[in-house]
Amino acid sequence: MTGLTVILLLVVLATAVTTGARHWSMPAPSLLVVAGLIVGLMPWVPEVRLPPHVINVLVLPPLLFASAGEISVRDLRTVWRPVTGLVFGLVLASAVAVGYVARAITPLTTVSAFILGSVLASTDPVAVSALGRRLSLPPRVQAMVQAESLFNDATSLVLYKVAVVTAVSGSAVTVGGTVEQFLILAGGGALIGAVVAGVVTLIRRRTEDPMLVTVIALVTPYASYVIAEDTHTSGVTAVIVSGVVLGSTGHKLSSAPVRLQVHAVYDTVTFLLESVVFALIGLELPSTVRQLAHDEHGWPLWVPVIVFTLLAIRLLWIFPLSALIHYRHREGDSRLSWRVPAVLSWAGTRGVMPLAAALSIPLTTDTGAPLPHRALILMLTTGTVALTLIFQGFTLAPVVRLSGIALEPEHSAREEARTRRHIAKAALDELKKLGDLDQLADLGAAAEAALKQARRQLEARIHQAEDAHYSDPDARPADAYREIRRTLIAIEAAELQRLYKANKISSATRRRIQRELDLEEASLRARD
Repeated sequence: MTGLTVILLLVVLATAVTTGARHWSMPAPSLLVVAGLIVGLMPWVPEVRLPPHVINVLVLPPLLFASAGEISVRDLRTVWRPVTGLVFGLVLASAVAVGYVARAITPLTTVSAFILGSVLASTDPVAVSALGRRLSLPPRVQAMVQAESLFNDATSLVLYKVAVVTAVSGSAVTVGGTVEQFLILAGGGALIGAVVAGVVTLIRRRTEDPMLVTVIALVTPYASYVIAEDTHTSGVTAVIVSGVVLGSTGHKLSSAPVRLQVHAVYDTVTFLLESVVFALIGLELPSTVRQLAHDEHGWPLWVPVIVFTLLAIRLLWIFPLSALIHYRHREGDSRLSWRVPAVLSWAGTRGVMPLAAALSIPLTTDTGAPLPHRALILMLTTGTVALTLIFQGFTLAPVVRLSGIALEPEHSAREEARTRRHIAKAALDELKKLGDLDQLADLGAAAEAALKQARRQLEARIHQAEDAHYSDPDARPADAYREIRRTLIAIEAAELQRLYKANKISSATRRRIQRELDLEEASLRARD
């Protein structure tokens, strides 16, 4: 069986498993890892070895870009204090704790153990986003989980590069050099990501061709990553920053049909890449085990210890941090709750990012000698990623339900209904101003009838009768109606953005209703 055949079969398997996971309301990443592991254990399946550049260059940029696009600048402003404590403090504490434990229980040298700790120090944005989409978390908790997973990569990447340089060259680690490298990697990556987002914004504002805009959207994460890496800064940070900036302003850059096409293409690409990459994590485990030396076969015991260490240090960090923030900003006699810290602690899964970092570890030192225990580091990383995706992935939903912080479906439905009524009333108010037909003279004699029709539709929306239809669509003044309705959709969209910026609705509600408005506007354009 050729490698191409394996890849094609893996795509089919991943698609089938993900479809089943959605149907049975199960965590797709966890199920994909299990499916990949089962396939990897079959004797007729050839050994799978994934080159580092496949994940680093081809897979990571679009997945990170899509994850970053789901969180806005507004959301980041509300959670930056706790996220800062997690991005810097928890990552460093996790790296030190895992390195110390690995040095004590495995044959790893001190430097090799530090490499492992830095690789596993950060949560994974791809895995966290994939698991979080199926959970109805409160907006603030969802924003904290996603923001931490997105921005802690810069810290762990600096630790990782310092550890690798130390292992390869044997040079000493200095605090000043580490801080300088962090500023270059994270600061430079953020700057390049912002510049790329600015250039893309200028281009997209002048482009209405759906195909060109789609190509630009697909190329943007790769451009951010490659430019940043070529300038020796953090490609990951560049992709995340460009994704956040463009995700927050994307609704202003193009028309409804273009946005719908870009979202459809990106959803397809993200679905395929996520499905295949999580299946590959399980598929690589058996082949990774075969590369281990004789004194490295204690990994079945070492992996659970490392996972426990990561979870324990996360619990020990998040609960005190939560208590500190609570008592600094408490109101009245409100009591500290264990629910949110517990969910935040349990949501710290590892995924594609640690695997990509481990695969990038050099094969040899500067002297030409093999890098000590590289295969074991890769094995422990892959095992930890697989175990956290399976163990925490399958149990995260029960933990959220037990905590009681999950939003009921009725909550989202009520918020969406209130938002629809609010934006419909705003459009109705504007419609009343258009009652003076002198403003609509260019629409001809059909304007008055079109105004009445638009008013009836808005009043029907306000009374939650969005499915109202007209008995004789062909008899209505179509041209005038479409022109008026497009004006009103623009007003509704502007009011929707105002409600979002005023923190009156969640990001999920904004995205869903904006999509409905886009679909209606695209339908009107198609009739033209």
